[in-house]
Amino acid sequence: MKKLVELLLDDTSDKETFRFQVGCDNCRKTYQSKLRRFSKAGEDPPTDEKRVLYAAIYEQEHRAARQDAVAQLAERFNYCPICKQVVCDDCFLICADIDMCRGCAERLQETGVSVLTDVSNRG
Repeated sequence: MKKLVELLLDDTSDKETFRFQVGCDNCRKTYQSKLRRFSKAGEDPPTDEKRVLYAAIYEQEHRAARQDAVAQLAERFNYCPICKQVVCDDCFLICADIDMCRGCAERLQETGVSVLTDVSNRG
């Protein structure tokens, strides 16, 4: 799932913060990663050398934030084996024969329980 989420990840970062998001193919709701602040945000590099250094630090922190976002968001999504879409936990159903998204379950007249409901009933 991490590889699929990584492919679908939208980067909404700016020069001071890192944030990524993924949208559900079924309900179209967007899920965002936790906002992460750039360690040098708000600092104006005093020299060209420091500007180069800050750019390298930014790239390093951006990569780390992206990896964290993929891990974080992958926990909220599932792959539907019927329609091949990536859907959020609310739109993914645990069914008797094969788990699938709500859209496919409706189309195939299958019933199931949302992953979110199933997880909340375990605790």
